[in-house]
Amino acid sequence: MRFGDEIQNLGKEGKRHKPIIKAPPAVKAGENFEIKIKIGEKPHPNTFEHHIRWIQIFVKPENRPMIYGGNFEFGPNVLVPEITLKMCLDRTSTIYTLSYCNIHGVWENSIEIKIES
Repeated sequence: MRFGDEIQNLGKEGKRHKPIIKAPPAVKAGENFEIKIKIGEKPHPNTFEHHIRWIQIFVKPENRPMIYGGNFEFGPNVLVPEITLKMCLDRTSTIYTLSYCNIHGVWENSIEIKIES
């Protein structure tokens, strides 16, 4: 069995667990832009018993190896699992996000961001 086999992105729990990525579909090479990640289309519980523990970001530039982007950890009942950050790309890339719910496991989503010509 592979770890990837355990990652979820569909099903009835997806509306509360899948990372939602908001970013422009195309950007200029070398210029900073904003990316926002929140968990779920519907609010996720944030209690000691049921919460999002972390969000991870990876970037896969076209024709290059995957790059680790970052890990953002959240405590229950205190922090809302949403992040806003700046990013800069030099080529079309796919942004991958993973999130971990302490009850429902690991969830993923991805988007492609193109470089404007």
